[in-house]
Amino acid sequence: MFTNHMFGLIYNPHREWSEIRREGGTSITHAFLRYALLLALIPPFSLFVGTTQMGWSIAGSDIVKLSYDSAVPIAIAFYFALLLGLAFVSYCVFWMERTFGVTASFERCLMFTIYTSTPLFLSGIIGLVPVLWLDVVVVMGAAAYSVYLLYSGVPIFMDIPEERGFIFASSIVTVGLCALVGCMAITVIMWGMGLGPTFI
Repeated sequence: MFTNHMFGLIYNPHREWSEIRREGGTSITHAFLRYALLLALIPPFSLFVGTTQMGWSIAGSDIVKLSYDSAVPIAIAFYFALLLGLAFVSYCVFWMERTFGVTASFERCLMFTIYTSTPLFLSGIIGLVPVLWLDVVVVMGAAAYSVYLLYSGVPIFMDIPEERGFIFASSIVTVGLCALVGCMAITVIMWGMGLGPTFI
């Protein structure tokens, strides 16, 4: 069912959002175990394989690889950061619903966040091919489509007028950007404490 909705959101997002809304919510355990845990594995695993097996070359310079000892904790930390970010954004969506007069459950907000971020998770597979410009293009394209799904889905899924839906969606984008900046700051702090990558 999730896979059908995923492809439906690519071909006809407006109709698919309506169908997802009619289905109702699911349990937090079900949403996390069946969808979030698996989707969040794609970027860390792909980048782990790409950086340890293929290596990176920026602007045609020498190929650089990460050592296994440093790549494993980075991949694990990235995985849990993705899950925490997903839960944080979902909670913020749930909290903001009251401001916009929407009554929905945290489970529905979690599923909405998972659906809108699915293109970003799937784009993580490009990490298997560590070509910087290609990775940037693919991830930016996926981010643009996730934002499109967000703006098109909020009015339909939350059942609010489009004007309020635009403001709601913009608030969600702001929360997502703040979460991203927070993760980057934590990464810099951890690297400063000596937990950075080791190149070979």
